Amino acid sequence: MQPGTQENLARMIRLADEVFGMKQDPTQISVNTKVIARLRKIHPSTMTEKSTEDGPIAWILVFPTTQNLMKQFITKKIHEQELLKRTSLRSEYDAVYLCSALVLPEYRRKGLAKCLMCKAIKSIQKQHPIKFLFYWGFSAEGKKLAVSVAKNLSLPLCKRID
Repeated sequence: MQPGTQENLARMIRLADEVFGMKQDPTQISVNTKVIARLRKIHPSTMTEKSTEDGPIAWILVFPTTQNLMKQFITKKIHEQELLKRTSLRSEYDAVYLCSALVLPEYRRKGLAKCLMCKAIKSIQKQHPIKFLFYWGFSAEGKKLAVSVAKNLSLPLCKRID
């Protein structure tokens, strides 16, 4: 591992906690080895990162699920962890949850998160007839990203109610 790699990784972890506040909300997905394994079983493109020689600079998490679960999530009938837990490993998926995107400050506004998300969703679309994208907005930047990805892929976008 390069000397800067650990530093960039630590910065990404701090950024995730600052943006999403997962420690204060136990209903959110907290990425750990068990969650990563489940996501990879759902689809290999669920987690994607862009790295330099200094380590990760951008990271996204998206995962396919069903319209039924999407509707339950956006109307607050289930929370984020339940969404992941109830997503069957052997299902035909027709919706993709735009879960999270993180980009280190010095690499922002270059389209990295959008590119990573679009590439991941296109990979998922090769096996599944995706008809909707949905998200839970934490920031103006997150909303802008979700809208941009949906427009780029010509897919309808749904937002979790506040």
